[in-house]
Amino acid sequence: MPELPEVETTRRKLLPLFLGKRLLGIEHQDPLRYRYTERAEGRGVEEILRRGKFLLFALSGGLEMVVHLGMTGGFRLEKTLHTRVAFHLEDQEVFFHDPRRFGRIWVVEKGDYREIPLLPRLGPEPLSDGFQFSGFWKGLKGSAKPLKALLLDQRLAAGVGNIYADEALFRARLSPFRRGRELGEAEAQRLFLALKEVLAEAVALGGSTLSDRTYQQPDGLPGSFQMRHAVYGRTGLPCPVCGTPIAKRVVAGRGTHFCPRCQGF
Repeated sequence: MPELPEVETTRRKLLPLFLGKRLLGIEHQDPLRYRYTERAEGRGVEEILRRGKFLLFALSGGLEMVVHLGMTGGFRLEKTLHTRVAFHLEDQEVFFHDPRRFGRIWVVEKGDYREIPLLPRLGPEPLSDGFQFSGFWKGLKGSAKPLKALLLDQRLAAGVGNIYADEALFRARLSPFRRGRELGEAEAQRLFLALKEVLAEAVALGGSTLSDRTYQQPDGLPGSFQMRHAVYGRTGLPCPVCGTPIAKRVVAGRGTHFCPRCQGF
């Protein structure tokens, strides 16, 4: 958390706050986590894009501010106990809130991602025209990794994390422990379509706000896709399709939720 739907929702909510505004200053006390922010002073915000789980603020003069929310990061309109960064704009302030301090910010020359090596290695955006079944199928067939690990890897599809990997695998009726190369083409097609479907629904509903309320939209509203979770966070509860208790095991170091019956166990 946050994953593609939460980061995309954040991007959309930030557009009216930042777009066309000048950054008068960025205030913080952690230059190791928030890198070169002084370069942004006086720059206008020309666009806010998203790449995987990264936000990309295009700044005037050829600079780019790259933001990764980490596990608990998010933007707020008011200061909180966990405010780490204050963005001073021409007409207001916006705050970066991050209880666990895993979020990062870099201000770099546009496209210079030497300090952010994951960014240039990201796979296609799963809600874009560039996400094609042929490439997805090729990536699956070439890997002996479990499907859950493949989805988290970011090379098959950028921005997918624990929640949406579990939900997509459930909709595709595929075990998270199956190896990519074991899938037939029809099974791969199911997963390809399920991934796009789950992510599009989650974006439309503002992402998922879990019980700890770590993720909120910048205006303080929660997401609501958690109301549609079929497996994630539902250990021991009945599967919405067959009634079998949802199970949880670890794959690639991450808690993985699945239906033992619907997903082939």
